[in-house]
Amino acid sequence: MTNVDVHQHLWSPSLVAALRSRAEPPFLDGWTLHLDGEPPYEIPPADHDVARRAELAYADGLGRALVSLSAPIGVEWLPSAEARPLLDAYHEGAAALPEPFGAWAAACVRDIDAKATGQDLDRGFVGLQLPANALADAAGYARCAPLLDLLEERDLPLFVHPGPAPGGSEGPGWWPAMVPYVQQMHSAWFAFRAFGRARHPRLRVCFALLAGLAPLHGERFAARGDGGGVGVDRDVFVETSSYGPRAVEAIVRALGVDAVVQGSDRPYAEPPQQPGFGLGGAAAYAFRIANPRRLLSGNSHDGRLPIR
Repeated sequence: MTNVDVHQHLWSPSLVAALRSRAEPPFLDGWTLHLDGEPPYEIPPADHDVARRAELAYADGLGRALVSLSAPIGVEWLPSAEARPLLDAYHEGAAALPEPFGAWAAACVRDIDAKATGQDLDRGFVGLQLPANALADAAGYARCAPLLDLLEERDLPLFVHPGPAPGGSEGPGWWPAMVPYVQQMHSAWFAFRAFGRARHPRLRVCFALLAGLAPLHGERFAARGDGGGVGVDRDVFVETSSYGPRAVEAIVRALGVDAVVQGSDRPYAEPPQQPGFGLGGAAAYAFRIANPRRLLSGNSHDGRLPIR
């Protein structure tokens, strides 16, 4: 049995070097990250020390910690000629991470190249992360369809993560995480229902940060939606990063315990102090073992998990 955290970020030396080689956002100046739409952000170097992070993962009792490219940086939205060197650096570094780390692949969403993404997935990544603002409407699903078809063909999951925050950088530092990121996840949740599921009936998908709490709008959807009800989709999951017992309990009431997987968003947030978020040992087992297994493998009875 393996405890899994499906959502962490860990920048390898190759990705750091690639970001430092740029002169326009996204780029690193030393350890200061510069992005469009967000104030400069000072990154503690220890947050991306591989040995330290491995120790933290083991101290958390994890057998697998899945890292992904930080989608708010905006790499996926760059033209392919700019995105590809950064994607290559990310994949190279992530594929070389030691135990207990695994990783999600990443892909350019401005210029879709399913063949290149397939080659990246060939390196043993557990699935593909895409930015939520690339899957926020019908046009986004049409554009990204070749990537989602690829996941269905390979029986691999999709991880939907907030993308770049629009607007200027004059607001408080917490603004992007509290407003644009949550809005993106809310839109992505309903866009998958409206445009994604019918097109990709076999796709397993996990939404970051409890899908921006969009599942809690089920009653409003029942009153104002398409009349199709709000039934639970067994292949749709939400992860818990940055939320606590009250939000998780509400989501469990809306979706059931089988829809929730643990994600911490480390190093930007800490794992929960209570693995079951106060809902008991059975919930902890579901969030950390049974549900991640089903998300990643599609099989709730197979004890094996993807190597990376």
